[in-house]
Amino acid sequence: MHFVLPADVDDPASPSGGNVYDLRVGAGLTRLTVAGDWPRPRDTTALEQTLAAIPDGDVVLLDGLVGCGVPEVVVPHARRLQLAVLVHLPLADETGLDPTTAALLDEKERQVLRAASAVIATSPTAAHNIRTRHGLDTVHVVLPGTDPAPRAPGTDGVSQLLCVASITPRKGHDLLIRALQKIDYEWRLDCVGPVRPFVEQLPADDRVSFRGPLVGEALTRAYADADLFVLASRAETYGMVVTEALARGLPVIASAVPDALGDGGLLLPPGDENALEAALTRWFQDQEFRAELRAKALGRRASLSTWDESTEDLRRVLASLRP
Repeated sequence: MHFVLPADVDDPASPSGGNVYDLRVGAGLTRLTVAGDWPRPRDTTALEQTLAAIPDGDVVLLDGLVGCGVPEVVVPHARRLQLAVLVHLPLADETGLDPTTAALLDEKERQVLRAASAVIATSPTAAHNIRTRHGLDTVHVVLPGTDPAPRAPGTDGVSQLLCVASITPRKGHDLLIRALQKIDYEWRLDCVGPVRPFVEQLPADDRVSFRGPLVGEALTRAYADADLFVLASRAETYGMVVTEALARGLPVIASAVPDALGDGGLLLPPGDENALEAALTRWFQDQEFRAELRAKALGRRASLSTWDESTEDLRRVLASLRP
């Protein structure tokens, strides 16, 4: 079985939930990485050559970021390969696209997914959305796993907030910072993740730190020091950072992550700055509310699935494609 995925999948300077997912569930598959400015590459030669080298009838898992924007390359090979496409986020759902570009990407993705032998999503909500928008009969679900982790001790139990996400419009840092600035409390917000140009559009505030991407012990320490995990995303397909926080018993206030959060915290409507401000105000002012969120996090912590389960779920889908 072959796995075609972006060349930067294991680049420590560009960590993402999608990359982590690919590396963990793809263990044991023949990894074929392709360089390019996906999903709208200037040159598709590398992908064309990679797919052409795979023998007829072989099972291929294709990362949707690489394949969904180039049906002219993928669809012909889908006729001779047993192709499964893994959709982390529908291309048209990326924040900031103009309507014409979004519609074009949506149509390209539809062509690829309809030609595939199987389509895989990372959450039940995402699977339903993909199935509905592209008129598919079946979309398989392979949930991300979570590594066990020690409970986060935090700081004073209230004031240290953590957000782990790339600094992009879709992740909602602008909403989060504006909401916090309206609250009269001595809070601090630690933003961990790749710093993109969007950071220049965010409200300036000395209480907000942008630490860039962290891995290993540095990331573990960031979680350990946090009192509350916050994620104000406008759109997500799952939200692995939420389960990483819950694995540490961290209280969570987040949006657009119903499957990852479950009943483990407070889920807010995406893009609702007023709801975010109200929830954070309550967090700072209401001790019983804080205790409730901690209890919910610990309850969800006990039910998180493992990466071994995710890998086995993926293998079952791929095995079903073998001739």
